[in-house]
Parts: sequence; structure tokens; C-alpha cells
Amino acid sequence: MASDDLSSFPSADDEKYGFQRPEMFSIKLAGTVDAYDRHVFLCYKSPEAWPARVEGSESDPLPKLLSSAFKARKNDISVKTKLTVCEGREGTDFADGDVLIFPDMIKYRGLKESDVDSFVDDVIVNGKPWASGAQEVLTGSHVFVCAHGSRDRRCGVCGPVLIDKFVEEAELRGMKDKVFVSPCSHIGGHKYAGNLIIYSPGVDGTITGHWYGYVAPDDVPELLDEHIGKGQIIERLWRGQMGISAEEIEKANEHKVPNGESEKLKDQKLPNGEDSKKSEEKPQENFAGCCQGANGVSCCRDGSLEQTSGIEEKKQKETTEATSGKKNGLECKLTSCIGKWEQSDILAAVAVVGAVATVGVAVYSFYRRSG
Repeated sequence: MASDDLSSFPSADDEKYGFQRPEMFSIKLAGTVDAYDRHVFLCYKSPEAWPARVEGSESDPLPKLLSSAFKARKNDISVKTKLTVCEGREGTDFADGDVLIFPDMIKYRGLKESDVDSFVDDVIVNGKPWASGAQEVLTGSHVFVCAHGSRDRRCGVCGPVLIDKFVEEAELRGMKDKVFVSPCSHIGGHKYAGNLIIYSPGVDGTITGHWYGYVAPDDVPELLDEHIGKGQIIERLWRGQMGISAEEIEKANEHKVPNGESEKLKDQKLPNGEDSKKSEEKPQENFAGCCQGANGVSCCRDGSLEQTSGIEEKKQKETTEATSGKKNGLECKLTSCIGKWEQSDILAAVAVVGAVATVGVAVYSFYRRSG
């Protein structure tokens, strides 16, 4: 069942299956995409006609034959490949039987059941042009939104609304001929609905495939303007990327910021206005772990320093303290790990002045005794 807007669904459906459901943003999204390096889409019918397991349906021989051929040749396929069904409509750029391949940006028209084995052998296994079909080059950005309602109601409710919003916003921006939006079958992670994948040129022109979850209609303008328009990832919605494993994403995510989860959730939407609650409960976060200091020296931040700023200010005024043997006053915790560069620079200057004064006193005392 397609939809033009959310009003087509009863409010109970939206609360249970749509963008107001309680599970929205309840799970971390980054790292929820399995590793793969190539994505093949078979254009076939519409979401309303897809059974829950469209790739295994006896009544839909083309998707089933193609999926079976992939499985039969899996040991011969050197590039890790995903197969997904997307909508095919006669008289459009993507008709029944057309095959789209990313990141190659290639389209083959009119795959038939009798051609499946030769197509898989030539293109998928051996990486050659298909002997029985002509390659066509895909251009622009391609958005695939999961709208597989027979597989999961959440995708059936959220998907059509997002598709309509993408089309509307793309037209408003004059991007109708540059952004192509298609419903697709199950891509994994129904609980993250709205789910979508964007294949578009990155900042260097390379085609990238980024997955987004928990996408709501209000997020569509940002995805068009920032991701497609500028190549900027929308991190609060980002699930993963083609060519990068979940483990690599997790590792990168862990080292991205020093204070971990609190920073990751800084701009993440939370249900029922809980983001404002979070800021009230934790107005300031301390660094609990260790960081890497200058020149490879490891040091840790003392969380109590935030509460003793008055003491530190007093220390700045005491220009003769260095001569009393307190040479540890500039220990590692007052360097870059604190993150207060102006304060540490002042203290360093004080230490230098104190050291010079100490040396001067020692030299004067020595000459006085020797004289």
C-alpha cells in the first residue's frame, strides 16, 4: 500500500510502526551494516506485489533464479556482493528485468530468466561486460528506500512516506534529473526503519554507498543538501558504508572523539524530548580515560581540575613558587590533555621565569662565596 503522506495511516499505525514508535533512536546505528563491496539491484514489479521473501518466491521466477545463481556461484564470486530487488516500471528508466550495479554505476536492460546464468557468469563472477546485453552508464545520485511492507510493517509504513518526501524536496531544489529515488526490498534492520541507502559521488568523485536508519521526513532536506549536495555524512542517522566492515566502523567510532558515548550522542535525536533531559542530568562531562600527550607522552586528565579552577588561577599569580621546590607544578595533567591551552601556556611561562630566577640566584651565590 503506497502512501502520499502520513495522514493516510491511522495514528495508531504511526505510533506503533511509523516515525513516532518508541524504539526510534533506542539503538546505536553505526556498525549495523554487514561488509560488502558491490550491490546488485534487480528491477522487478512494485512493493505492493512483492511477497515477504521475494527472492525465494515460486510465483516470482526471475528474482528466485538470480538469487539461486548467486548462491550457487558464491565460491566463485571474488567481490562480496549484495542482491536486492527494487521497483521496476514499464516505460521508465528502471523497467522490469533491468539490473543496476553499484559502485560501477552500470545498468543492463531486460534480464530474462533464460539469461540469468550467462549474466552471473560474465558480469558477477568474471567481471566482464555481459555478452548478451549492452552496458548503460548510470548518472546522478540513487536513493533506495526500503518499502517492503509484506516483510515488515515498519518499512511498509515509513518507506512510501520517505519516497514521496524525497521526490517532493528534490523537485523543489531542481534536482529531479539528478536524484533518483526507488523503493527496494528488505536490506536488513527493520527496527531501524526508515531505512535507506544513498549511492552518490563523494567529494573526490568516487561512488560511495551510505546506509541511513531512523530516517524521518524532516531529515530528507538535510540528506539532500548535506549528503548529496556536499558529500557530508549525517552522523546521527548513519548506519555504515559499502566497503567498510562493521568492525572497522566500530573501531573508528571508538577513537573518533575522546569522551566516547556522550560525544557520539551529542547531536543524536532522542524520543520524547529526552535529549534535553540528558543535558539536564549531565550538564558537564569529565574525561575519565587517558589521552595521548605531546611527543608521545601518555597522560591523564584529573576530573577534579574542573572544580579547582580557582586554585589554578591563584597559582598563576604566584611567580616565585618554582623556587620552593615545587617543580611538579607543571606535570602532565596541565598540558594538552586538560584542553585548556591558555592556562597551560601561562603556567609554562611562569615555570620558565621561575627556573631562570633559580639559576640566577644559584650563580650569584656561587660567585659570592668564591669571591
